[in-house]
Amino acid sequence: MRSLGTAIGAGALLLVLTGCASTQPSVDAGSSGGPTLTTAPSSTPASSEDPEFESPVPPGAKEVPKSKLDASALPEGTPRTVWTEGDGSTLGLVGQEGGCGKASVEIAEQTAQAVKVVLVETTPKDAEVCTMDIRYPPLTAKLDAPLGERSVSLTMRQDQK
Repeated sequence: MRSLGTAIGAGALLLVLTGCASTQPSVDAGSSGGPTLTTAPSSTPASSEDPEFESPVPPGAKEVPKSKLDASALPEGTPRTVWTEGDGSTLGLVGQEGGCGKASVEIAEQTAQAVKVVLVETTPKDAEVCTMDIRYPPLTAKLDAPLGERSVSLTMRQDQK
């Protein structure tokens, strides 16, 4: 009885594998004999500025216009979206952290014309084993006064504690 079950199981497996093997790519008779792979273009073009982020701006918040934002000091691939919340005195942005790191934001300087913001990633000095993931947490910082027409300058720093 046991060998009958084994035989039926093996037969079912063979049937499944045979079905999978028959779904091979078609071969173009005019080509060199190799399979032809057809790809379709992506339905949505990728943005060259923020390839991984659609819209991190929370509902009710107001995005800082790109013309008022200087993110040239940030490494390639770092999120560059900044917004204001409430009356404009809360500044929001997307941080970047990985593994054992923790992202935070500091307001380095505030003048009548500009706000200088530092994205900080803090990692432990004696981290033993950390994951290799990258996370993008939303961060906020309180300004002394609403942002208004001031420009925002972003820089990045890495600390160890």
